[in-house]
Amino acid sequence: LINLSRVVLGKWLFEKIMRMTFYGQFVAGVDQDDIKPLIRHNSSFGVGSILDYSVEEDLTQEEAEKKEMESCESLAEKEVKGDIHREKKFRPHRQFGDRRENVFSARTYFYADESKCDQYMETFLKCIAASGGSSEDGFSAIKMTALGRPQFLLQFSEVLVKWRSFFRRLAAEQGQGGLAAVDTKLDMERLQKSLAKLGIATLEEITHWFTRENIGLSGTVDLLDWNNLIDNRTKVAKLFVVPNQAGEIEPLLLQFTEEEELQMKRMLQRMDVLAKEALKKRVRLMIDAEQTYFQPAISRLTLEMQRKFNIEKPVIFNTYQCYLKDAYDNVTMDVELSRRENWYFGAKLVRGAYMAQERKRAKEIGYQDPINKTYEDTNAVYHRCLDYILDEIKVNRKANVMVASHNEKSVAYTLRRMHELGLHPSSKKIYFGQLLGMSDQISFPLGQAGYPVYKYVPYGPVEEVLPYLSRRAQENRGMVAGTQRERVLLWNELKRRILKGDLFKAAY
Repeated sequence: LINLSRVVLGKWLFEKIMRMTFYGQFVAGVDQDDIKPLIRHNSSFGVGSILDYSVEEDLTQEEAEKKEMESCESLAEKEVKGDIHREKKFRPHRQFGDRRENVFSARTYFYADESKCDQYMETFLKCIAASGGSSEDGFSAIKMTALGRPQFLLQFSEVLVKWRSFFRRLAAEQGQGGLAAVDTKLDMERLQKSLAKLGIATLEEITHWFTRENIGLSGTVDLLDWNNLIDNRTKVAKLFVVPNQAGEIEPLLLQFTEEEELQMKRMLQRMDVLAKEALKKRVRLMIDAEQTYFQPAISRLTLEMQRKFNIEKPVIFNTYQCYLKDAYDNVTMDVELSRRENWYFGAKLVRGAYMAQERKRAKEIGYQDPINKTYEDTNAVYHRCLDYILDEIKVNRKANVMVASHNEKSVAYTLRRMHELGLHPSSKKIYFGQLLGMSDQISFPLGQAGYPVYKYVPYGPVEEVLPYLSRRAQENRGMVAGTQRERVLLWNELKRRILKGDLFKAAY
């Protein structure tokens, strides 16, 4: 319908009608000046904004697949013949190269070259400036895959996942299999002997590694201690190997070329530039979640930014997808790290945007499905993660969370828990978030009641936002049900006003 309308109506009339209908419902405007009236209007009802420049390249499926394969395969992989010790999940696969497939509410970026990444960084900087200029407590959203070659995220994610899996294997040997990560503590002497027995290094060398990093001083080693061993790979280069399923020692990471090392550094530099600008403009930076084969690296890099910039207040927020089986472990370990190192923990809790794509990829390629079995399981994880953070806010005022949900039950649950814990909305530690154009029956009553609530506000030129919008048109059934709920409420309000003669009374 969109493509047909564009041809029949012509550019000017097409854009005019789009702004009066579909585009006008879900997008705030063309640029940072165009969006100001809507932001001011929402703000007058206590509703803030999370600005998101929602422009995507309008690529064909074939073009997207080609870009993905070229940007996710390293030079070492092209040169090495035979088995290269890469897990199936963390290899690029052409049939899933178009990451837009079955994804509706999230923008997708494909790597072209370093100059394109610089352009995206400049766009994000403008978004931060717009957010800082429109409100005193705004957010700006960014995606890590826009800032660099995804090959680095793919390979680093594999390193982190293998390293954590190795820890779980060692935990199982000590009878601690199946425990939550935050509760798993290994006996240090037994751990060192196990590593020596596996042939990682001599017992003397391994003991020296732990001593040098001040790990295991209490006699036990937890996952945070374990992660410290690979914080600086130049210090423990020998530890960048793990036993595979056959028991053979293999490297965690293939050698980067000089150009690949530069690309990785540029990505980190772009992140640093954005974080510094957000701090300067008093804007909070929200790092969006992405696919599970990128996410471990994204979360780890976000954590490093939090360690650096969340010293005096929460500037950087990480996103946790609660439809993932390991969501609770991720949340609890990151909260524990922030507590130990005394910085502000910032989280956005979502259910997730990539479920259909993730499940299909896992099934067809042949690795474990990372998604919870049922929607009820996801709800339980969502509330469990939320409870953990709320308890942390009660005890340690440095934790912050955004309940990003269109689920009225989850919002009501949060309000009830806040009341039980004595957490007042004026403390501004707990925020709520919904997409622009959806769930206004949640957002505006919360704002009027004094709760910090935000709309996720996409903006950008009509033609350039259409790739994102056309996928939003195919939103999943849960969102459609929410829209139907809004429609019922609107009809009820319209009938009430007609009967009482208040038809033209101001909205909200």
